[in-house]
Amino acid sequence: FGIHALLVVTVTLSPVPAAALSENDVTGEDVYPPLWDLAPANLLDFPVKDNKIVINAWNYQDRLGVYKSLLSASAKYFDAFGPQNSGNILWGLPLQHGWQFRTGRLADPSGVTSCGYENGEPLCQSARSWWSSMNYYLSIIPFLGAVEAGLFGQLPYEVEISPPEEQKDDFCYSVKDCWSHMPKLMDDWKSFFEYLLSTEHKAVSSGSLSSFKLDEALGLMWKAHTSSIAYALPKFQGRLKYLSDPEANFGEDWANAVDFIAATHFSTNLLTTHEFQAFLPQRMLVEGDVLPSISDFSPEQNKVLLSMRALHKVNKLTGGLLLKLWQKAMSTEAGRKIGRELIESLPSS
Repeated sequence: FGIHALLVVTVTLSPVPAAALSENDVTGEDVYPPLWDLAPANLLDFPVKDNKIVINAWNYQDRLGVYKSLLSASAKYFDAFGPQNSGNILWGLPLQHGWQFRTGRLADPSGVTSCGYENGEPLCQSARSWWSSMNYYLSIIPFLGAVEAGLFGQLPYEVEISPPEEQKDDFCYSVKDCWSHMPKLMDDWKSFFEYLLSTEHKAVSSGSLSSFKLDEALGLMWKAHTSSIAYALPKFQGRLKYLSDPEANFGEDWANAVDFIAATHFSTNLLTTHEFQAFLPQRMLVEGDVLPSISDFSPEQNKVLLSMRALHKVNKLTGGLLLKLWQKAMSTEAGRKIGRELIESLPSS
């Protein structure tokens, strides 16, 4: 199973080039996550209680507001990479979360509560949801890492995250709390934001804020991203039991695929991520969904899911050797460029 075959499998996971969309499409409503306009725009839009900014991470709009504040505070660093902050590489996180919300993946999969359901509490995110729990480590942890790095400057209040109604011990709720429980993970995210902040000091001499290398920024962001998944994956293994077998398999396949995509330093800007998500399943997988012939999925969606399944199986079979070979091939900037080009060109070839 050579590197070339690996590339062929891996590239099917990825979008057509972002150039397929024009700059005018940046303002298209459908590009943004659901309810994006209604989410809090900055930290002081959240309620303040007992001298603390209180964020309810178990409400979709609040979690979206966390992303919105991150994108807003980091916008100036990405001016050179696209209009209207579209080149910001943090877009991948809220867009993935919006896809999870739209496809019902954040609701209580056990059906015990009405959390996340339209006829119950549509904006509620369940701590029983594998996707919602995994996403906590790709929203709240990056956010608290950014707070600690100083991305938001000197805040007038401390930040506190509200706990869920159950499974409280699986999460942390403040900068101090998270540092004590997962220092390496927090440090990985802090390092990414510190890298962005360091460009302000360089800007004094260069006259341009975007003095950092996008490849370096992507490397740090993906390192933190994959650390979050690696930390959360074993922690939430038990949540998979609430899902159908096809959906549980897909969740694990997705987590595995991220490692391969991360190695290329793939750019998770607004347009590229938006294109990518067209290939993901637009509903939860259920018993009876058999790849590659799920009738209400497009041929591309079936192909992507089948490829992710194969990639995960082979990586598991080789004891992770497949990923190591891929990472080695992607260990230079030139190698990563080839990897990204192959990823971008195959779906249209």
